[in-house]
Amino acid sequence: MAQEKDLSWKTLSSEYLFRETWFTLRSDTCETREGKIIKPYYVYEFPTWVIAVALTADGKFILERQYRHALGITTLELPGGCVDSTDATFDAAVRRELLEETGYTFEAVEYLGKTSANPSTNNNWAHFFLATGGRKMQEQHLDFNEEIEVCLHSVDDLKQLLRSGGIVQSMHVTALFYALTRLGLLDW
Repeated sequence: MAQEKDLSWKTLSSEYLFRETWFTLRSDTCETREGKIIKPYYVYEFPTWVIAVALTADGKFILERQYRHALGITTLELPGGCVDSTDATFDAAVRRELLEETGYTFEAVEYLGKTSANPSTNNNWAHFFLATGGRKMQEQHLDFNEEIEVCLHSVDDLKQLLRSGGIVQSMHVTALFYALTRLGLLDW
């Protein structure tokens, strides 16, 4: 097999245009391997994300129903969120998010993989987990801006939601693909 050409760019300079906890925007000046100068190249910096496909002890999938202001819609999603500086591992982060958002704890949490929402502009990864054996242990402990309704769905309901476009968050659809494949519930 022939050696692949190195297509990486060199960052000549970076300027931060906006900085907040959950979103940072920077403008880079880059040089390609062929000497082309790319200016500006905007990069969105986000924290690392964790997303769980969560199943209760009796085999129901836990989805969350919540309003998403950017699109102006109420949608079904998977539990998850940002990795905090206090989280020792991604596993710990996803367990924390599951407990806060759903009130459930899980017997097992298995790492499934990662993806990028948009590697052309976003600098972070979303890590996927399969959480099984969930039991309701407490009420939700939501952030100030969160209103989350927990919904339980059978695998048939979940597959119908996927077929009909009932889950629109692309990373969540990807996480479901990984999990359903791992569970042997998806043939492709």
